[in-house]
Amino acid sequence: MSSESNPKVVLAYSGGLDTSVILKWLCEKGFDVVAFCADVGQHHEDFEAVKAKALNAGALKCVVTDLRKEFVTDYIFEALKCNAIYEGKYLLGTSVARPCIAKEMVRIAAEEGAGFIAHGATGKGNDQVRFEMCAQALDAKLQCIAPWRDAEFIESFKGRSDLLAYCTKHGIPVDAKPKSNYSIDENLFHTSYESGVLEDANETYEESMFKMTVSPQAAPETSTTIDLEFVKGVPVKLTNKTDGTVKTDPLELFMYANEIAGANGIGRIDIVENRFVGIKSRGVYETPGGTLLRDAHMDLEGICMDREVKRITEGMGIEFARLCYNGFWFAPEMDLIRYSVDYSQRDVTGTVTLELYKGNIIARGRTSPYALYNPDLASMDIEGGGDNFDYNPSDAAGFIRINAVRLKTYAALRAKTQE
Repeated sequence: MSSESNPKVVLAYSGGLDTSVILKWLCEKGFDVVAFCADVGQHHEDFEAVKAKALNAGALKCVVTDLRKEFVTDYIFEALKCNAIYEGKYLLGTSVARPCIAKEMVRIAAEEGAGFIAHGATGKGNDQVRFEMCAQALDAKLQCIAPWRDAEFIESFKGRSDLLAYCTKHGIPVDAKPKSNYSIDENLFHTSYESGVLEDANETYEESMFKMTVSPQAAPETSTTIDLEFVKGVPVKLTNKTDGTVKTDPLELFMYANEIAGANGIGRIDIVENRFVGIKSRGVYETPGGTLLRDAHMDLEGICMDREVKRITEGMGIEFARLCYNGFWFAPEMDLIRYSVDYSQRDVTGTVTLELYKGNIIARGRTSPYALYNPDLASMDIEGGGDNFDYNPSDAAGFIRINAVRLKTYAALRAKTQE
């Protein structure tokens, strides 16, 4: 029962073992708990069951918010526009979801008059940083409770057996299925697998682990051909040329991209990455639709984007990824990057044709009303630049000599110092 004298906390709640224990523990500590569950596209999640479990564990209420469309348009597509990728491989599937969730969590805290938020992230991971940095950026008055950094909580719950015993004591229902061999994070952008047997960096995984993709070996023997249309760097239409399916709604488009890319064995990676807290971590990720859309977007930029703008935005994409991964989504430097990237995308409009086959994304063509590519200028069969460009191949000799000056100077210095 709520009491006006009790402090109120909004708990990021999944319905899993950890957050169910945390919910009850917070109640025992005298908090009125509002459980918050974000629908960001978790696979086959029964949110009514999650809500009932939260109320049974002592929550005043459980708020479930459908954030799927916002997640796609305001977060995933923002990362896509700058081809964001962390350490050359990771497409930020978990990282980019956290600010979306944190923003809604802060909104609910304001609506409920809560002075606290809480989460079940561990003290060794990135998510604790992401949730709390985003919350502080949006409402500096909010205080955060992180039980897995609380000495009393850690002393009480030293392992899974302690958590299960606590649930039994308090009548909290527990999933009877055996514990997975992996720690799994799911949303519509990706599924990640960490911990368990994967903590051995040389240990392989079972094929049955994957939820969103088939293996390339098990993918169909026939390819799928698609057209992806972009306007200002954002995908607006996906056409399956093989069966005629067309998607234009952002959420439906992204979900369908997941479906066809996953069915063709696209989007798996296995990496050892550097966490912001200084720990190396192994993760196996599947990001089928994101991999497909990023590949198409990069291809279209090749025909639409100026060389020097491309060079600068590549650096911005790396910085965007770093900031997102480290929890700085709502930082001023991230605003700077996002506004700059928007400017760079003003002419990234057109269509890319791709063939999907057994884990491969094969470019088959691209077209744009803003193409900088000129066939006459590029042709080996036309001397000069055609009718519209004054290009004289003999000018290249002077261009090469000027650019070689510093190389000759450096070589002369090296020759002198080695005498």
